[in-house]
Amino acid sequence: MNANVPDITQNNGQTEFDRFQDHYPTRRASDPAVLARSEPVAYGSAHVGPLDQLALNQYAESGFIHFDHFFNSNELNMFLKELNSIRTNQSIKSQAGSIFEPNSQEIRSIFAVHNKSEIMHSLCYHPRLVLIAQQLLGSEVYLHQTRINYKAGFRGQEFYWHSDFETWHAEDGMPRMRAVSCSISLTENTHHNGPLMLIPGSHLSFVSCVGETPENNFKSSLRKQDVGVPDDESLQKLIEHRGIISTTGPAGSVTFFECNMMHGSNSNITPQPRSNVFVVYNSVRNRLVAPFCGLPARPDFVAHR
Repeated sequence: MNANVPDITQNNGQTEFDRFQDHYPTRRASDPAVLARSEPVAYGSAHVGPLDQLALNQYAESGFIHFDHFFNSNELNMFLKELNSIRTNQSIKSQAGSIFEPNSQEIRSIFAVHNKSEIMHSLCYHPRLVLIAQQLLGSEVYLHQTRINYKAGFRGQEFYWHSDFETWHAEDGMPRMRAVSCSISLTENTHHNGPLMLIPGSHLSFVSCVGETPENNFKSSLRKQDVGVPDDESLQKLIEHRGIISTTGPAGSVTFFECNMMHGSNSNITPQPRSNVFVVYNSVRNRLVAPFCGLPARPDFVAHR
């Protein structure tokens, strides 16, 4: 992805050698720990990119920025039609990247969605999204992961609290916190249908989890995550100190949130489905190394190497 965004490290001292050091150990000790973040949050400058300094400051402090009506109605209708088409495509449903709910045959997620159709490819590589990601990360970017999260009416199950970076670091070998997730709402997200919930400011602390990573953990964790989830005490302290916000908004809304943000969502027991596309942009300066859990890397449909 090419845009005129220079590589900006803000003197964080990261070198090629540093990429192979484990700065955020997790799933090793018998007790959880909370580690301070050791690198910048917003790498870019207000002089290069669509975000002004106020937006960059908000992202650095709270860990997210939200836009209502990011896409116009024509774009939204095209993306929504394609989302529904993919959901009912039997060939796609039979592929390895299609994940079902833990207790039913309802589709939960479809990974590597940018490879499923030209329309989804154009969404994940949308120039306005890419420019924001490059500005936040201060470099060119590539797609680390893409997926559709379908949360069907009545039966869409929860996603428990977690930091994506904890999993990406342990199981994919993402060295540092220099990635950003983009949640694109293709249906309305209300307070009732299981919207994305964030703990603002939680990206400034890394919760080191307990529990050794099983082999091929992704086969179960993508349906229901049990390893790499924070302990109750650490969560309680984060929430008491930081609070919780729900990223509600109309269809076409977009939320960028930092890769170490603690987030989750409730189950959906309303008749109103909640379907979002997640696009994860990683800095080209933060390419994956060997997984820090010591196991083989997860498949490419989960983490593009």
